Amino acid sequence: MAKGEALKTQIEELRSAIPELKGVLLASNEGLPIAHSLSNGSDPNRVAAMAAAASSLGRRISDSMSAGTLGEVSIQAEEGALFVYSAGSKAVLAVLSPQGGNAGLIHLEARTAAKQIGDLF
Repeated sequence: MAKGEALKTQIEELRSAIPELKGVLLASNEGLPIAHSLSNGSDPNRVAAMAAAASSLGRRISDSMSAGTLGEVSIQAEEGALFVYSAGSKAVLAVLSPQGGNAGLIHLEARTAAKQIGDLF
């Protein structure tokens, strides 16, 4: 299976595991979309840029605190949440959840997906 197909498969498997998600997106650390499955009409370019920016800020904070390598960043809002996971050294995985989404299940599934995606790179 080609790398692009494998990445898309990882995203679709995450969406299947948690059907209530608003979307899943894989972006480069530079903020360019690599693969996505967005159901809420979000612009993948915009989500990719924001996810990469959140990850970059998280890495800076983690570095300044001498806390080690960044694992994830969570943003809770009134209407939902955005979870951003490091997917190896070259990419980030963004997961958009509705308000009241099961954060434990999201973390469980998305951490595994981010690790597998990171291994593909």
